Amino acid sequence: MNKGIDISSWQGANVDFVRVKQSGIDFVILKAGGSDSKSGNYTDKYFNQNYERAKAAGLNVGAYYFVGASCKSAERGAEDAIKFADIIKGKQFEYPVCMDFEAPSILNKRGNTDAAITFCACMESWGYYVSIYASDISGFKSRLYLDDLKAYDKWVARYGSSPKYVKSYGIWQYSSKGSVPGIKGNVDMDYSYKNYPQIMRSKHLNGF
Repeated sequence: MNKGIDISSWQGANVDFVRVKQSGIDFVILKAGGSDSKSGNYTDKYFNQNYERAKAAGLNVGAYYFVGASCKSAERGAEDAIKFADIIKGKQFEYPVCMDFEAPSILNKRGNTDAAITFCACMESWGYYVSIYASDISGFKSRLYLDDLKAYDKWVARYGSSPKYVKSYGIWQYSSKGSVPGIKGNVDMDYSYKNYPQIMRSKHLNGF
C-alpha cells in the first residue's frame, strides 16, 4: 500500500513537491482539466507546471479529468476522452489516467454508464490505463451501474471508513482534509493498493 494525494489549481501555484515527497507521499494524481465549465473544455491552469515539478521531485504521477453534467451518453463520453487525451498527450504517468465522475445527474444512470464505458474504452484504445473516480455511494451506487464497469479500475472516495458498496478498487480516497508539508490548506488523501508503476512500465501503458 502506498500513500498519495490528488491536487488541482485549488492548491495554488506554489506546491513544494520536494517537501511533499520527503513527507512520505509516494504518488500524486493531478487534475488535467475537465468539461464542467460554462465555457466548455479546459486545462487546469497549473497542470503542466505541477506535472513537471512532481516528476522532478521523484513522485509517481497520475492524472484526472472532471467530466461535466453533459457527460451523459456514449457520444459525450467519447468527446471528453478525446479532450482528455489531447491535454495529457506526450506525458508519462506511473498511475492511472482517471475519469472523475461526480456531476452527471442521478436520473440518468444508463446514459451515465454508457458515457463512462465509452470514455474508458477510448482511453484504453490509445494505450492508457484508465480508472473511474467516484464516491462510493453518491457516485458508483447512485449515478452508475457498477456491474457494467467490472472491466475498469476504480478510484473510490469514502471518508470515515473504507468503501462499502464498491468491493474491488485500486485507490481509496480516504480524506478531503489532509495536511501535507509543502501544501497550504487541506488536500485529498489516497491509498493505492496496486503496483501501478510496474504495470505501466511492463505493459508499456500511459506513455511508457
